[in-house]
Amino acid sequence: MTQNLPPQPAIGVGAVVFDGLGRVLLVRRGQPPALGCWSLPGGKQEAGETLRECCRRELREETGLAVEPGPIVALAERRLEGFHYVIVDFLAELAVAEPVPEPVPASDVTDARWVDLAELETYDLVAGLGAVIRAALGRTGLVDVDGAGWLFLPG
Repeated sequence: MTQNLPPQPAIGVGAVVFDGLGRVLLVRRGQPPALGCWSLPGGKQEAGETLRECCRRELREETGLAVEPGPIVALAERRLEGFHYVIVDFLAELAVAEPVPEPVPASDVTDARWVDLAELETYDLVAGLGAVIRAALGRTGLVDVDGAGWLFLPG
């Protein structure tokens, strides 16, 4: 007899990265969940790795870019398509800001690009991503993925 057990939760990270022109870095997912949707670069934490180390590694693997994670701007819990993730989203800065490096899609993404904030609505974004990007723009603290509440962090 087979039981339908819920998926085991996994910890993941994402990074909100802006360039000097105010564009945000997005990747198109090449694997489920949310296959084909645009999201923040990031991925699953590996054993023995800190959240910040995971953020650096995942950004490098998915886009070829080096970043330095800063404050946490959002926490998201996603249960969809047989997956269960708790995602910690960091505001991150490019290690080399000038000239703005172009992302190179790799690993499990099919595209990576800098996106003008005015064009976000034309992208098929993963649920709640707009609220996370707005939270990162304010650089003031945590927001839930629905944008419903703020927890301000000391400066």
